[in-house]
Amino acid sequence: MKLQDYVRVLQRRGWIIILAAIVTAFSAFGFSKLQTPVYRSTLYVQILPARSDLGLTQSVKLLLRSYVSVMWTTDVAQQVIDSLGLMRTSEDLKSDVTIASDDSRLVIQIDVDDYDGEQANRIAKQWGVLFLQWRDSENQLQNKEDRVNAKILEEPQYRLLRPKTMINTAAGGVFGVVIGAIIVLVLEWLELGIVRVPQEIEREMNITVVGVIPPLSSTQD
Repeated sequence: MKLQDYVRVLQRRGWIIILAAIVTAFSAFGFSKLQTPVYRSTLYVQILPARSDLGLTQSVKLLLRSYVSVMWTTDVAQQVIDSLGLMRTSEDLKSDVTIASDDSRLVIQIDVDDYDGEQANRIAKQWGVLFLQWRDSENQLQNKEDRVNAKILEEPQYRLLRPKTMINTAAGGVFGVVIGAIIVLVLEWLELGIVRVPQEIEREMNITVVGVIPPLSSTQD
């Protein structure tokens, strides 16, 4: 098809694409508004070796994952539940918590998802506090120069995790454009198989029909 053909198709059926985009965008917007917002709170715990020599620093890097394992237990989850008076099971709470380490920054990140942003902040903070208490108890068994300290870098802050209304609406609009384009292509393809009368051909293609080949007769005279 030439460029003029595409322009002609858009002029005739472009409204289908626009309508499909509007319908899908509004559907995505409505679906997003019906969802219950989920918030994510993030807490960063800095791991600090007592001395800055290479040996202890490397040891701390290797221990970071083990620290994550210590924090990621049902026992710690239950302690958080008991401390905050949550009406949840430890396994259920763990399903909303993600703990990861970053050895390049010597940081442990605690992410908590909850329908209540302030509640998520409290859970993340308490999880971090319990880890600090565990490190303090472990340090009592070590010489001062061999200790590994931990501190909370700043108070946890929550943000909206989902739904992302604007992103969903934009994605719905793009999806509608694709669906509309497919519908237009199908309609054009079907239309190519339809036999047109001379008047329609002259009107659409702006040419004059000078002759028509008659259909073959099924019987001979």
